Amino acid sequence: MLHELQWDDEFPQDPAICYLNHAAVAPWPKRAAEAVTAFAQENIHRGATDYPRWIQLEHRLRGQLQTLLNAPSKGDIALVKNTSEALSLVAMGLDWAEGDEILISDQEFPSNRIPWQALEGRGVTVRQVSLDGDDPEAALIAAMGPATRLLSISSVQYASGLRMDLVRLGQACRERNILYCVDAIQSLGALPLDVQAIDCDFAMADGHKWLLGPEGLGVFYCRRTARERLKLLQFGWHMVEAMGDYDREDWVPATTARRFEPGSPNTLAQQALSASLELLLEVGERRIQEALQQRTAYLLQALGRLPGLRILSPVTPERRAGIVTFQVDGCDTDWLFQQLKEAGVICAARGGGIRWSPHFYTPQGVLDRALDILRDVLSRRPV
Repeated sequence: MLHELQWDDEFPQDPAICYLNHAAVAPWPKRAAEAVTAFAQENIHRGATDYPRWIQLEHRLRGQLQTLLNAPSKGDIALVKNTSEALSLVAMGLDWAEGDEILISDQEFPSNRIPWQALEGRGVTVRQVSLDGDDPEAALIAAMGPATRLLSISSVQYASGLRMDLVRLGQACRERNILYCVDAIQSLGALPLDVQAIDCDFAMADGHKWLLGPEGLGVFYCRRTARERLKLLQFGWHMVEAMGDYDREDWVPATTARRFEPGSPNTLAQQALSASLELLLEVGERRIQEALQQRTAYLLQALGRLPGLRILSPVTPERRAGIVTFQVDGCDTDWLFQQLKEAGVICAARGGGIRWSPHFYTPQGVLDRALDILRDVLSRRPV
């Protein structure tokens, strides 16, 4: 039996479904919904009367994200719309030269591929390195050459759930004077991520997956020494150093990462995300990782006993995250996905397989019910 964490009050989910889709869009905890409700009621009755308190919540959110990332300062944290925006800020903000090379893997989600490919018209080469071997980091490091300007890699690959050794990659980038960018959307909130330990220049993640927040609000970590290297693409009242001095004609960009935030913040989403991060920080990163490892190990063991089922995700603890992807021999994946969905197993079809992604709080009963449904569906599959 799994070690149960008692968070039933925070996640009163519909008992008719088995929610195994945190790698896509996660349910909010109860406190996030309550924070949004309270904010809406405040707006009905008081409008922006207490706007200074909203700004304080923004500062608190930066501090929570600083803690999760172990960033040196709140000033290293920008609040952005999503991961794609943060990656685009890096891709379009750096000064590229013809012949420069960017390394990515061959398993990246489009958010960590398209912004780099958009530079190919400037003479920049994007190389996709295969991660299929026994040592994917060695393959990436071996691909680094004199023309390599930047490595951009997902901390966890979205389809397979492959977890990268970010420290090793960071060391290789520093030794070669290569900029290091980490798309952390599939790990932040599920696994500890220390931007100082991995020695990255940039890291980004959206709030709506493992952070248990809403869509439309994410985090962009930018190392202090890298901020000046990014030319600004968007401008407005919120990104200037003297924010709030609306009559001032002479302006300069903020020295902090707020320089990447041009206009009015998403105050509604900030309420929800801050409440969700409060919960994650209460539980603690190590406890979340331990609970999630228990759940993925349980699924891997149970799925591995099903005839004809092949696990596509890593099985070793150091390589796995919160994603378990599998195929069933002789069974059409699209058909299987639809059957599971109709039976109440909320998951995704990714990488040619079925992707299950529980979180730290997912009850044992949900996992067992999903497994029972899978067995029943497979017993009825067309022959």
